[in-house]
Amino acid sequence: MTEPQSALLLRRQLAELNKNPVEGFSAGLIEDSDLYRWEVLIIGPPDTLYEGGVFKAHLTFPKDYPLRPPKMKFITDIWHPNVDKNGDVCISILHEPGEDKYGYEKPEERWLPIHTVETIMISVISMLADPNGDSPANVDAAKEWREDRHGAFKRKVARCVRKSQETAFE
Repeated sequence: MTEPQSALLLRRQLAELNKNPVEGFSAGLIEDSDLYRWEVLIIGPPDTLYEGGVFKAHLTFPKDYPLRPPKMKFITDIWHPNVDKNGDVCISILHEPGEDKYGYEKPEERWLPIHTVETIMISVISMLADPNGDSPANVDAAKEWREDRHGAFKRKVARCVRKSQETAFE
């Protein structure tokens, strides 16, 4: 039996990331036998509140990848306007392709089949450095980020960073 196109593509992307690692994250399979479930470790970007953190997340790919985007969920606790309280990441490039029924995003900002794990991760690292407070997945974090960025928000993020360092390699 031949592998579906999505599995071949994911296998190729994983091999490429292992051969040429990208600064800021590493990726691998959660279980060796399942190409559709990846674990990524994201290093908190320098000069951000998340600096020094080691955040674990899972990427779950649909069988019709790359026509549809994967889902991304942080396993490590993270306090961020664009990550809901369950850890689900809410950024444009992970939204289903096509028109946004709310008119907030342009189609080209949403998922496109040209995206790879690398482009997703670069977007997520950029999201950590520069939250989008206009379209929050975590309303409480967004409110704190806007109103008390250097107080309560910063303290909650610092707690998440410390906890991520303690649990990174469990």
